[in-house]
Amino acid sequence: MPRPAPTVRAEQRGPGSSRPTGAAPHSGRRTAARGTVLLLAVGLLLPAAAGAAADTADALPGVTQQRRDAEDGQNGCLPRSTRGTQLTPWSQAFLRPDRVWPLSQGEGVTVAVLGSGVEDGNGLLAGRLDRAPLPGGADPAQDCVGHGTFLADLIAADRREGTGFAGLAPRARILAVSVTDGTGASSPDLLARGITAAVDRGARVLAVAVALPAGNDALAAAVRAARDKGALIVAPAAPDAAPSGTAEPAPAYPAAYPEVLAVRGLAPGGALPGASSTAVGGRVDLAAPGEAVTGPGPGPGGYYIGTGSSFATAFVAATAALVLGYRPDLTVDRLTQRLEGTAYRSADPRYGYGTVDPVSAVTRFAEVASGTPPPAAAVVMPPARPATHAPTQALLIAFAALGGSAAVAAAAAAAPRARGRGRRPGRPAGE
Repeated sequence: MPRPAPTVRAEQRGPGSSRPTGAAPHSGRRTAARGTVLLLAVGLLLPAAAGAAADTADALPGVTQQRRDAEDGQNGCLPRSTRGTQLTPWSQAFLRPDRVWPLSQGEGVTVAVLGSGVEDGNGLLAGRLDRAPLPGGADPAQDCVGHGTFLADLIAADRREGTGFAGLAPRARILAVSVTDGTGASSPDLLARGITAAVDRGARVLAVAVALPAGNDALAAAVRAARDKGALIVAPAAPDAAPSGTAEPAPAYPAAYPEVLAVRGLAPGGALPGASSTAVGGRVDLAAPGEAVTGPGPGPGGYYIGTGSSFATAFVAATAALVLGYRPDLTVDRLTQRLEGTAYRSADPRYGYGTVDPVSAVTRFAEVASGTPPPAAAVVMPPARPATHAPTQALLIAFAALGGSAAVAAAAAAAPRARGRGRRPGRPAGE
């Protein structure tokens, strides 16, 4: 059933802390000087670390919703990656699913990935992958585009030793439903058949990987029927790449239907993407990581990178699986309200109800009466999290820490010499 528009309130801030009484003024100046040197040192080191991170990201094959290489005489398939990493992707560090895994890993929940198919050459979905072939769709076991496999791994890839990556719901089952041709192109009729097939096969969460410029009666009817049968449909609020010649952003389907949870992607750290990213022309219900997202995909074990709202869709669908794994009794309406009502709120309506929060979605039990909007609580800002611009955030943190230590040491060594002979640095009163 249609849901009310998101409600947002202005951010509430607590009283600021004051400088401790009794501290000598020159001690404050000394601290400020050290802080200035620290900022300068870190400012010099961070660009180098960010550049190294960008180089690593550029080395990974990029996953897109649709491949057009075949038009240039190539085979049209995503190049298989051989590059691995032991680092934790920023999206996983941001969402912190490990804090909820002791309660739920999505076990017993089937998530349908409606996209280009799902391979499992890396074995990360072993024993938890089913497929539903469709007339007119590509072979769901042969993912030439790579997009469906990448999303499936973001949702449910198993945890492995020696790597920092894991799917958000690593015990959920994946149902691969191919609703595209071999290049990743889809249609409202084919997507409608895919939605129906996914619900008939018992999927409680449907992660739609495509964003169509228009819908039709068949697609609208399939979406309504899925919701009536208790399935949650999650879809990107915009395509990952704007069609050529598009002047104004337009609604994407099926996200434009009121029964669908519309998701937009966020940049590293949780910010809105820059102007170069695709604008959202329709409703937004939730936001999730969607830019510079890294993880495994098709092939025996390499990593890939992708940017767009379709990748954010995977994280919201996986969060829904975590919730259902812990509370399988929830109806689709209660599940929707749980996801929206526990999101990190923002005063910016472009976030919709806010940024999806797997930990709060699973652990917070304040239920909302059926048919009413989520509570319009005051903004609760998330705890500090890694905010990087590529998958090598560990390198950034190491550079920043090294620069900070060096700056503090240099400032401490220089302070006595700057005060002249026979003078001791001031100390706070009472020492």
